[in-house]
Amino acid sequence: MATITDTRPAYTKLRLRTAYGPVFRDVSTNAPRPATSEEIPVIDFADLYGDAEARLRFSQKIKHAATTYGFFYAKNHGIEEAVIEKARKQALIFFKQPAEAKLSISTAKSKFFNGYSALNTTQVSEGESLDRKESFAWRYDAQYDPDPKDLSAIPAEVAAHLRGEEFVWEGTSHLPDFKTDLLTYWQSGVRLARRLVQSFAFALDLPENYFDKLTTYPGSDGLLNFYEANKPAEIAAMNSSNKTGDVGLGSHTDLQCFTLLWQDEVGGLQILTPEGQWIMAQPIPGTLVVNIGDYMMRLTNDKFKSTVHRVFNRSTVDRISMPFFFGFNFNEKCGVLPTCTDEGNPPKYEPISCAEWTQLRFKQTQLTKTLGV
Repeated sequence: MATITDTRPAYTKLRLRTAYGPVFRDVSTNAPRPATSEEIPVIDFADLYGDAEARLRFSQKIKHAATTYGFFYAKNHGIEEAVIEKARKQALIFFKQPAEAKLSISTAKSKFFNGYSALNTTQVSEGESLDRKESFAWRYDAQYDPDPKDLSAIPAEVAAHLRGEEFVWEGTSHLPDFKTDLLTYWQSGVRLARRLVQSFAFALDLPENYFDKLTTYPGSDGLLNFYEANKPAEIAAMNSSNKTGDVGLGSHTDLQCFTLLWQDEVGGLQILTPEGQWIMAQPIPGTLVVNIGDYMMRLTNDKFKSTVHRVFNRSTVDRISMPFFFGFNFNEKCGVLPTCTDEGNPPKYEPISCAEWTQLRFKQTQLTKTLGV
């Protein structure tokens, strides 16, 4: 009698951190594969800057991507390549400094996780390794908003939630043009995000300006990530022991409304499909990767998908990524949108502010200190 071989993929359990405790996902042990154009489509942002008909057409494309895998590439996004390149070069200069220079602006000195995080000091995913990366973070500061603000007229309820801290720039003043080049990149992200959130409103059958009043002092975090090159012997050791949990950045979902990610050509970003298969979001020159965050998924009653992703780093060259995280004013408490519920689909979530939501998760992933709210 012939032997029947079971060719179905095996699965393992992936433990994920959430704001309310761990959750588990079934993940295939099959090797990650390249994403298809249907899974992570390339969307031309030219229509984002067009007339009303073009903007409506554009909103339907991002709606489709947001309701399937929650990821897409943005081409013709409007951030100049020269601006990106200057920021990338500054990132490399910063991370190649001696450790003591970087630690002078450690997140240990911050109230809001601004500053430098060293290798192996965070663990985004409890079921995987410590994050094998370094990072530099800064948060929204009204004095640098590309839409100029009267700093003396910021409402008290807004000012109480602003989380920019000047020490990150004071501690890098010895690096020529570091602050200028990074803030120029960040400001470009703010402009693009404010435009893009209008398309999300359109996609949700809301007036195009529906979210504008919520993004006057937005959650808009800049981040540089540095993944140092692996030595060939290190890669061989990881591969021989099948350490699939040895990651550059652990499996997670993003926190706010959406993320704009610039990644270099080294690659490493992977997303988890609903079927539990890791797929590779391979770099496409001239594009950003855009993905939906948890807060947007809450607002849409799970209509838009905040998808699990990670960085799986086996490269023998250094890798830089520059994500920009965008959300609403931190003082604004928002509930499920009216166009995302009906009698058969009541709201799944209570109103919460971006500040409350992000703080729940930040407190779980930082190993170097405990932060009071």
